[in-house]
Amino acid sequence: MPQVTAKAMREALHALGDKKIAEHSAGFFKSGKGEYGEGDRFVGVRVPVIRAQVKKSRDAPLRAVLSLLKSSWHEERLFAVLLLVDQYKRGSEDDRERVFNAYIEHREYVNNWDIVDASAHLIVGPYLDKRSRKLLYNLADSAMLWDRRIAMMATYHYIRKLDFVDALKIARKLRDDEHDLIHKVVGWMLREIGNRDSAVEEAYLQKHYKKMPRTMLRYAIEKFPEARRKAYLNGNV
Repeated sequence: MPQVTAKAMREALHALGDKKIAEHSAGFFKSGKGEYGEGDRFVGVRVPVIRAQVKKSRDAPLRAVLSLLKSSWHEERLFAVLLLVDQYKRGSEDDRERVFNAYIEHREYVNNWDIVDASAHLIVGPYLDKRSRKLLYNLADSAMLWDRRIAMMATYHYIRKLDFVDALKIARKLRDDEHDLIHKVVGWMLREIGNRDSAVEEAYLQKHYKKMPRTMLRYAIEKFPEARRKAYLNGNV
């Protein structure tokens, strides 16, 4: 079987592009001047279509995947991280170490919220599961927006296993973050904790809700009963 090349994967992806989808995506992912995705380019391919392409290219060599990850095209980068996730899941311990190291070393290209959210809890979280998680705290302290989102999103892996310690500590580190995309992911992870143990989430909120950004709080309490949600929003808990 011939080896899958970056050129072949790129051409297959671009052949599926749609101009109208690309135009919509450029606005949705804030690619305008001064926005968080400034300068991002879009092919115009929906995520389910990208995932279908991943299945056709799952044995691509790492160097080819990284070539796509370094692309200026959004969907190529998303395609690349989805390939990394697939190769991490299917790989040996050595394969997983290579994927993790490649992801961390090239994370400057994991640079939009959907790309982070499709990968951090499926590569970074699992790899650090039985290892030191100091890297998560270093990422949470980073000046780079996407590093901070990776740190918070990676804890979803532990939340799913009912291990909330790192998620709560990183949520506290990021409580006063200035960026809306961090407010959203922190609130989301707090909500995920609450879905599994409402008492743990409420204990955290009791300490911090009055100082949390409004968006973060809204995300965290989204599934609360209406009266309880309004009490938090009005500061009357």
